[in-house]
This record gives sequence, C-alpha cells and structure tokens, in this order.
Amino acid sequence: MPATPFDSLHLNTLFPAGDIGKLFSDSAEIRAMMLVQGSLALVQGEAGTIPQLSAQALHRASLELQIDPAGLAESCGQNGVTVPGLVAAFRKALQAPEHGQYLHWGATSQDIQDSALMLRMKRALGMMEAHLRAILANLAKLAQAHADTPMTARSYGQHAVPTSFGAQVASWGWPLIAQLEALAELRAQTLLVSLSGAAGTASALGDDPIALRAELAAKLGLQDPGRSWHSDRGPILLQADWMARTTIALGKLGEDLILATHSGIGEVTLGGAGGSSTMPQKQNPVLPSALVALARHAQGLNTTLQGAALHRQQRDGAAWFTEWLTFPQLVQCCAAALAQAEAVSGGLSPNTARMSEILDETGGFVLAEALSFALAAKMPRPEAQAETKTLCAKARDTGQDLASIAKEAHADLPATLFDMTQQLGTAPDEARRFAQAAAAL
Repeated sequence: MPATPFDSLHLNTLFPAGDIGKLFSDSAEIRAMMLVQGSLALVQGEAGTIPQLSAQALHRASLELQIDPAGLAESCGQNGVTVPGLVAAFRKALQAPEHGQYLHWGATSQDIQDSALMLRMKRALGMMEAHLRAILANLAKLAQAHADTPMTARSYGQHAVPTSFGAQVASWGWPLIAQLEALAELRAQTLLVSLSGAAGTASALGDDPIALRAELAAKLGLQDPGRSWHSDRGPILLQADWMARTTIALGKLGEDLILATHSGIGEVTLGGAGGSSTMPQKQNPVLPSALVALARHAQGLNTTLQGAALHRQQRDGAAWFTEWLTFPQLVQCCAAALAQAEAVSGGLSPNTARMSEILDETGGFVLAEALSFALAAKMPRPEAQAETKTLCAKARDTGQDLASIAKEAHADLPATLFDMTQQLGTAPDEARRFAQAAAAL
C-alpha cells in the first residue's frame, strides 16, 4: 500500500480528498507562503517600514514568481523549516537585491507558515461547507419523503420499537447541522493571521507592529488575533476537533449503512455498490466502509494533535513538526469523508417492502412496550409489565404473534395498538423537523 491513500493513483477514488487535498500539496503551500510574503511587504510599504517601491516590487513578484519545491528540500532538512530556503529562492528569482533585502522584514518563519496555513484552511472550510450543504440536502429529501415509513429501531443490535426511516435519516443529519452551524464561530476563532516576529515580541516589525498585524490580516482576509499565537495551538485544535467530529458523524452514517445493507437485513439499497473479485452475488457497502475507516483514522490523528499542542517555551520544533505530520492528513480525512458521504447520501434508497417484512417477522414483539403501557391503563404499572412478559413468553412458546395472544387475553385493548404506523411516536415529527431545519440553512 502507498504511504498515504490520499495521494495514491489507485486509492484516491476510494479516499477522494479532491480539491481540498490539493490545498496541501507542496506547490499550494509555497504559493500561499508567497502570498503572505507579498502582502506583508505591501502593508510594510504602506506603513513606511520598508521602501514603497520595494514593497510593490515584492508584492508583484509574489504573484508572478514560481519556486520549485524540490529546490527547498536541502534547506528545509538543515533548518527544520521551509521559509529560509523559500526566502533565499525568492530573492534569487527576483534578481533585484535592492528590493529583495526587504523581503520577510522582521517576520519569523512561523508567522509565514501559520498565516499561509490559515489562508488554505479558509478555502478548505468553504469547500467543506459546500459538501455539508449537499449532504444535508440529500438527507432532508429522504427524511421528508419517508417521515412515516415504518421500520424497526434497534438497540444493542436487537429489535426495539418501531421508528420511521425518516427519523433514522434525521439521526444522521442533526449532527451535521450542528457542524454546519458551528462554522461561523470556527472561522472567527481560528482563521488567524500570525505576525509576531522571532519570539512573539514583534521587536523587529517597526514602530507599530500591532497596527501592522491588523493591516496584514485585512489584506489576507484573515482575523487579527490581537496577540501572538506561536505556542498557543488552540486555533489548530479547534479546527482539528471540528474536522474530527464531522468525520465521526459521517462514520456513524457509514456504520448504520453497513448494517442496513447486510444480507440478513437489506433495508437499504446503495447506488454504485461494490463488487467482489471472486463472489459475483455480492454487492459490498464500499462507500460506507470508507466512511467508517476515515472516522477511525480521524480519531487517531486528532488524538496525536492534542498532544502536539504542548509547545515548550516560545516555539517547539518537535510539537510543530508533529502538526505537519498529522494536520494535513486530518484535513484530507474530513475532505474524503465529506465527498463519499455526499455520493452515498445521493444514491441510497430504502427498501420499504423489506422494512415491512422485518416488522412482521418480529412477531409483534417490537410493540411489547406499547402493550405494557396500554395494560397500565387498567392495572398498576408493575403488574402490567409482568403481564406483558407473560404474554411475550406465551407468544414465543406457541409461535403465535404477540397481537393475537394479547387480544385473546385482553379483548378491550385499543384497535390501533398493533398498527405499526400508529406506534411511531415522535419519529415522523423528528424527520420533518430535521428536513425543515436543513432546508432553512
């Protein structure tokens, strides 16, 4: 297997990070750092920190020059960071030492790399939001259409009580609505510019480094944190947590679909289900399985990132390097999960006939709870529960359905008691409320 499936030529359609993944290519990272360097020069020129002519030249060059990532490898290996090699390559390609001397004036490598990361995450979160909205639109359509479609709810893998397929769909969708609604605050808290200099003191950034940072934030379309966050990895952790929770929520969809498509259940049909290399009768739940695998991977990556937040003193190389090893993988995990969930949610359809069969196959036992409460209307609750257990045992022993046994013993039971469509509780309302909430986003 390749080192990472997201970059694999044969696995990237199973784990498709797509355009979001491309934001974490070498060329995209360097381009983002070039934009930060050019914008920094521009605001420094406007502030009079560096000559205006040089600022304009550097900004224009940041948009035009092409830096070969491979040419930065030796410097990065020596310095443990990309920026020194990038600055040297930029100056060489500029071929104007009178202007190049002002490049990266007063900033530190982490300022450039963290700001460039947030530029890319701004775009990544925008694309993730688009995927989320598409998934929610698919789920809302299903929930609305099947709000009253009865099926068996399961607890601990066992038949529990009747629910509706629409309510099942809503259970997949509600966490995604929460994630979508959390995005505005996430952007405000985490899409931060960094400009604090060598050790967070901004000592070489001119007379008013605070105003300079605010201007750079505005120029890049990022937030001004009002402080240095070199060793405070809170913004990274918040983004990582959001992506992990989103991926895990999509993993729940995957887990349920794997079970729903099981040959013994068959309540859901997937569009484009996978085939086996040797068993022609099989259609494997490939996309749901990918969702589960991605969720598990995201959990591990997020755990590693939590530990990497322990930065020593003003900067910690080992902690920072750990971010580089894990954060891009988590972004691609979330991107791939969103892409696959959009595909699977747009192609799945319920097998309502099979759902009805399974309800019948339970012999009415899924209505045992409803029966106990109906009996409680005419006897104490403990006695009603005991009577229900007795009736269930008799139904099992005789092979009769619970409805027949109960009606023989209690002829005055409500006529609707054993009508599955009348015992869905709040499930239809839950489905419709989700559909309405999703449509209102």
